[in-house]
Amino acid sequence: MAEIAAGAVPSPNIWNSPQVYEIENRAVDPDGTLESAMWAIRPWAGATVLDLGCGTGFHLPRFAREAARVIGVEPHSALAAAARRRVRDEPNVTVRVGVAQSIPLPDASVDVAHVRWAYFFGPGCEPGLAELSRVVRRGGAIFIIDNDATRSTFGRWFRRGLPSYDPAAVERFWSRQGFAREPLMIRWSFADRDDLAAVLRIEFPAELAAEFLREHEGCEVDYAVNLWWRRT
Repeated sequence: MAEIAAGAVPSPNIWNSPQVYEIENRAVDPDGTLESAMWAIRPWAGATVLDLGCGTGFHLPRFAREAARVIGVEPHSALAAAARRRVRDEPNVTVRVGVAQSIPLPDASVDVAHVRWAYFFGPGCEPGLAELSRVVRRGGAIFIIDNDATRSTFGRWFRRGLPSYDPAAVERFWSRQGFAREPLMIRWSFADRDDLAAVLRIEFPAELAAEFLREHEGCEVDYAVNLWWRRT
């Protein structure tokens, strides 16, 4: 049984199905739209990058190509171990077990923080945001990637799967926290329908996943996201 850092918010998709989540990671944003948008705001060449909620470390090697140092923080010890295996040949990358509301890093030790669909979904994440403000040094940037449930095929699916979600309230929250919003359109691009079906089943209840698969043709899904960012 994997140990979980105290205070962690469960992430059933990757915690329960890391192999399928790997398929999803490979399918998300094949055009690099998110990376390009972040780089335009605050490049990480020569910087120290924090990937908070890094999971199995999918994004760590990419950051390591330009960054001087990359730190992955993940509350699920088994996923953190997988991340360490992924980056064992990357000398500038380390992975630590920890949670967003108690990041195991010193004050002002990070230049760029990357938080992708991990813990941050609006109201309730204030302790984690306070920690990011503590560890990101002056002149740095915080990037938080969240779903935009107001548009796109995936956005419609998200609202059907979570009808209580209020995207307007979430946007107001991030604005009050001093974040700027950059709406982006990315896509899922799967090798085949079986991969799409497997990912739908870890993201939605079984009946909804089956409905979405019947409704949607092909192996690509348009996917709206919000890139929330704040300079420190």
